Amino acid sequence: MEHLQVLLAGLTAVILFIFGLENFSAEIQQISGERFRRFLARATSIPLLGLLIGALVTAVIQSSSATSVIAVSLVNAGVLSFKNSVGVIFGANVGTTVTAQLVAFKLTAFAPLLIVLGFILSLVRSRLSIFGKSIFYIGFVFFSLDLISTAMAPLRNDPGVVRYLTEPHNPFFALAVGCLFTAVVQSSSVTTGLAIIFTQQGLLSLENAVPIIMGANIGTTATVLVTIFKMDLAAKKTALSHLLFNVGGVILFMPVFLLYGDRLNDIDTAPAIALANIHLVFNLGTSLIFIVFLGPFTRLVDKLLGEGKMDFQRLEIPSIDTHSNFAELRQHLEKSLGELLLFLQENYNLVTLSIETNYRSVFEASARRIEYVDFLEQEFRGQFSRAVEHVTDELESRELLQLITRYDYLFQIHDSIDDLFQAKLTMNKQYIELKSDVLLMVRELSSYTLALFDELNKARAAGRPAQVTDRVRDLRNCLEQANRELLPLLVHPDRRDAGALSNFITYSRRLLDKLVNFSRLSAARQDEVALDQASPETGRNPGPD
Repeated sequence: MEHLQVLLAGLTAVILFIFGLENFSAEIQQISGERFRRFLARATSIPLLGLLIGALVTAVIQSSSATSVIAVSLVNAGVLSFKNSVGVIFGANVGTTVTAQLVAFKLTAFAPLLIVLGFILSLVRSRLSIFGKSIFYIGFVFFSLDLISTAMAPLRNDPGVVRYLTEPHNPFFALAVGCLFTAVVQSSSVTTGLAIIFTQQGLLSLENAVPIIMGANIGTTATVLVTIFKMDLAAKKTALSHLLFNVGGVILFMPVFLLYGDRLNDIDTAPAIALANIHLVFNLGTSLIFIVFLGPFTRLVDKLLGEGKMDFQRLEIPSIDTHSNFAELRQHLEKSLGELLLFLQENYNLVTLSIETNYRSVFEASARRIEYVDFLEQEFRGQFSRAVEHVTDELESRELLQLITRYDYLFQIHDSIDDLFQAKLTMNKQYIELKSDVLLMVRELSSYTLALFDELNKARAAGRPAQVTDRVRDLRNCLEQANRELLPLLVHPDRRDAGALSNFITYSRRLLDKLVNFSRLSAARQDEVALDQASPETGRNPGPD
């Protein structure tokens, strides 16, 4: 009966630990928000830097699973390349060692102070209040670890329990226990923290604890593997890399453990500190080995899953630094402008195709592309703020403003395409299917809109103003006709698809207006270019001889 009470108390404390860890991770991710995702996407071009970033992020949010899932989702959205994501995956395991070190050195004693400080901060009205819950939850995590230690203390007085947990067992059994437990609780930090506490209590020998923390690394891949079924090839490669990396680390270090594991209990250092240090050496050593052989490793993943092609080509974002000059910057931005317009046309095509066909793969592809443009918008706006520093005169200032305005209209076009996507999402949730008459209207509207996109793209490629008068007239006539045909359908309660068509017409009209405005801006720019080319010598504002 006494053992049952101890186990229930211990289980309650473990549940509180998991609860605190999950909420702390969620709070940190909420504070960092989209800025964290953009930082991760920009700062991982060098694998070693990616490793450091992955370690730092995991150390802060206390969840290697969360870091890995974020990395996979960024790859799936096209924000992060597969090769750039691998370093982050490697670093995530290194970041988990922070928890082990904190527990081993008994820094959990600061738990009450952190809980009180976090509570007070959450009450005050200042900018610091946003950190209140995060500090509270990290204190809660430490406090629950102390509760686990206190709850399990009576087991130290039971010779049978101590003898069973400290005598050597099959290391592969301990490996499986660590793997399965981590897969269930979805956090290697929980497994490692418990192993160190049990080691501190004298309930678990180092010889039994080391395979458990190795198994925790494999178990943490379960969360990532569950998320990839609907993702594209690059995201699946990232998830497979996560699995191979963790399994590979165990394969590399297990022979060393089998040879020298029986000597671990002879280490003079306190067992908990020794276990935390072994955990650090294991994860850091594995990461560094895999970074050294990153090329062969990524080629192996490519061979296993196939080279394949990305579901869409990512756009190159102009990089602005202190050495950039305005002429080069303008050239790059003009080039990217045309590429973005083509990309938006394909987005519109996929969204309308998903409305017409109900193909799930088309809908998911359009969702990824729309998410990618959301990322691009933030990136380009950041580049524009830096581009201002390279403006040297009034003419360049005017040219930059015109470029920014045209980009702004492109992102407004993206917003209208996103509105159509959200309308399709609502149709899916409400199980609305388009009947043949509505389907034909949608198809006709999308056909005219794509023709307008085509004319804009052809004009840009040819360096001439777009001849959109006929295209705009045809699309407007089509919108008016669709409105007239819609009215009789709206009175029928069984025609739920009529409401969907109403939304499609509204968003299509907004999209038309934005395309027309973009066309006018582009035509004005073409006129200025023609004037510049006609002016003598400088190619700038013509003046008297």
